[in-house]
Amino acid sequence: MKALTVRQPWAWAIMIAKPVENRSRRFNYRGPLLIHTSQQEETHMVDQVLELIADETGTAVSLLRNAYRQQAARGAIIGAVTVTDCVTTHASRWFTGPHALVLERPQRAYRPVHCRGQLGLWQPPADVLAALEIPGYTEGVR
Repeated sequence: MKALTVRQPWAWAIMIAKPVENRSRRFNYRGPLLIHTSQQEETHMVDQVLELIADETGTAVSLLRNAYRQQAARGAIIGAVTVTDCVTTHASRWFTGPHALVLERPQRAYRPVHCRGQLGLWQPPADVLAALEIPGYTEGVR
């Protein structure tokens, strides 16, 4: 399985409500993708991201803020999605382009698995894959 490192709060948003991941270049990859969080957090974007999620899910921002504080691991694989396309336009408010991976079936890991990330798509080490438990994604990967 391939992985993609994404900064917080964007990585957490993917697991909750963000259907696209904006990228500066086109990706040809389609299929299951592990979401890894970088060590860096864009703290200035947390409130805006929480408000977008609240608008889409109908969940109170205060509840989302508490959940984010508890669940927003850094430097770890937090879940998986399925990449179905790479587009240059999308109806989602999350789309800023110029390219975006279209993401479906987000599923959080039972627990984050810490590891070093890399730029672009990368292959996690075997011991990391063995430690992952993501329903619908990691069965048979070990």
